[in-house]
Amino acid sequence: MMTPLSTVSNPPLRIGRVALAVRDVQRAREFYRTALGLEDIAPTDDALRLGVDGYGFLELHRAPEDNRRAASEAGLFHTAFLLPSRADLGRWLRHASSIGLQIAGASDHGVSEAVYLSDPEGNGIEIYVDRPASLWPRDGTALRMTTQRLSIPSVLTAAGSTSWHGAPSGTTIGHVHLRVGDLTSATDFYRNVVGLDLTVEVSGASFLSSGGYHHHLAVNVWHSRGAATRKQGDAGLKSVEFLARERVWVDAIADRASRAGVLVARHSDHAEVVDPAGNRIRIA
Repeated sequence: MMTPLSTVSNPPLRIGRVALAVRDVQRAREFYRTALGLEDIAPTDDALRLGVDGYGFLELHRAPEDNRRAASEAGLFHTAFLLPSRADLGRWLRHASSIGLQIAGASDHGVSEAVYLSDPEGNGIEIYVDRPASLWPRDGTALRMTTQRLSIPSVLTAAGSTSWHGAPSGTTIGHVHLRVGDLTSATDFYRNVVGLDLTVEVSGASFLSSGGYHHHLAVNVWHSRGAATRKQGDAGLKSVEFLARERVWVDAIADRASRAGVLVARHSDHAEVVDPAGNRIRIA
């Protein structure tokens, strides 16, 4: 059955804020301001926040300077910043070229068009735009995600002659992709505890979502199979936040975590759990 567009646009759970622990907070701040066009949002006592529309969806915390993490360890694969339109992606690509950003890859996934890069500390980044849900490729009723070469000339054409003036209103974090040590335990956690639906499986990776989206979260073992559990204070990913459409979802996730033997920190306005790889998840 095709997913109703209204469900995709208003899922029970969606990504809110991603918090990173970085060695050089100011360098990271300048990168995200210059490269992605994010704005400074009111900081907290221990972190800087960047975002758009007055909402700080990226949080930068200071990490120990000698605490560099390897790509073979559990943690962040990439944070995916969702732009409102294909024209926005074209404008950003032109901007990225003008400032000499190093692009790691560019792919057409059928459901979306995406460009990949990393911040100065090696945290992966995806800049992407969705295709309309009615055009997502399917095998029968099953969603299908592909990896083809992105037609960069076509994306640039969509931008016309207009210029990039920073991340446009409506930019969000659309999904987060994590590295884990064990794919089965991670997939089971996000299905059975967090309550996400498994949408796509490929070799070494699972893609999961809420409300029919292609994925709000992915987990992979492409370079991290057998990796040890992350420790609190490690550089890189500090936490991922899911925003619940209704408070009942926060309580339900906390209850399922407790029944599964997962340690839960319950607060007045949110709950926190840790996945089997040691990635901290906040539900608010």
